[in-house]
Amino acid sequence: MGPTDQSTKYQGRVNMSISIIGGGIAGLSFALGLHQKGIACEVYESVPEVKEIGVGITLLPHAMKELAAIGVQAQLEAMGIENLESVFFTRHGQFVYREARGRHAGYALPEIGIHRGKLHRILFDAVCSRLGAEHVHTGHRCSGFTQDDDGVTLRFDLAGGGHSSVRSELAVACDGVNSAVRKQMHPDDKVCFGGINTWRGVTIHPPILTGKSYLRIGTVEQGKMVIYPIQDNVDGKGNQLINWVAELQRPDAAMNDWNKPGDVQVCADIYKDWKFPFLDVPQMILDSQSVLEYPMVDKDALPFWTQGRVTLMGDAAHPMYPRGSNGSAQALIDARTLVDCLVQNDSKTAALVQYESLRLQTTAKVVQTNRTVPPDFIIMKADELSHGQPFDNIDDLISQEELRQISENYKNIAGFALKT
Repeated sequence: MGPTDQSTKYQGRVNMSISIIGGGIAGLSFALGLHQKGIACEVYESVPEVKEIGVGITLLPHAMKELAAIGVQAQLEAMGIENLESVFFTRHGQFVYREARGRHAGYALPEIGIHRGKLHRILFDAVCSRLGAEHVHTGHRCSGFTQDDDGVTLRFDLAGGGHSSVRSELAVACDGVNSAVRKQMHPDDKVCFGGINTWRGVTIHPPILTGKSYLRIGTVEQGKMVIYPIQDNVDGKGNQLINWVAELQRPDAAMNDWNKPGDVQVCADIYKDWKFPFLDVPQMILDSQSVLEYPMVDKDALPFWTQGRVTLMGDAAHPMYPRGSNGSAQALIDARTLVDCLVQNDSKTAALVQYESLRLQTTAKVVQTNRTVPPDFIIMKADELSHGQPFDNIDDLISQEELRQISENYKNIAGFALKT
């Protein structure tokens, strides 16, 4: 759908419900959760038209739990690939550790690899269908807010020119890492860059290992890759659409420019020697349909998310390194938690305070863990013990049980250990 209420003159509109700023994973799942509880809301998205763009995303069982609760599990399973296993290798292509994932590990729900654009489309269409398309306003970029005892006024720049304002009871900012609302609350806020740049792409490729394997190879100091399938039989010849992410850390690195396409040759050159029996990595990169560049950034935890009738959610609240597939899961949990708080509290502002108290410290811990002890710490440990050299057998260096415990420690912090 196109943007609503666009004009070259300033307009004002009264909406005494909840205004959701941003129509990404957090904002759309929050809207669906509110609708289930009979709570009115309006969604304001900055792009004029929602398109299926981007690369892959992995939905872990705790993310799938939230998505199942808002009624989109079947569509996601139909569009994505259910992961069977996660496998870790050194940069020399040597096996380190393997574990079952999702249902295959005993969870009630699957772990799904899917194109991010398809996930977004499923959520967007569900919101338009259930709430009504008239409650989704595209082409609205929030530029700030004011509030008083009776409500909050949001200011929007319109994609077609001009401005608009909206008055509502509450506002929830789901407008991402560059959130204008977060910036107004915390003027000195800035991204943290530790010298890690990333390249992301998708490639049509024959199935790798089981065809349902999530691969982690190498470490950021010498080059790291995360590789997994997101669509089966994409060309009618049995090939899959493979999502890949490359990371490289350099102490003097300048941040990649996320506003321009990536240079596929630069990325392929970094991994030119990664030719393994199970995968020719540089060829996979060169065969990619497109490559995007990103810097690996997050932000330090905030002292607060909530000011009166306004609060933050998802990447606007706690942008984290995209490791462990946990950013989207934490956003989905944010959404469900705030819905629950709004149902439990007669006072809407008290609900925002309760939500912050439940989620701020928990997500701060995940942000810190993703920086320092991510899931690929398993490979980092193998590299440390082998001094970065090839070895005969990983069991000569560390037991599989010790590696399993590293994996379980991350799951516990991230909130998706099987026992929980």
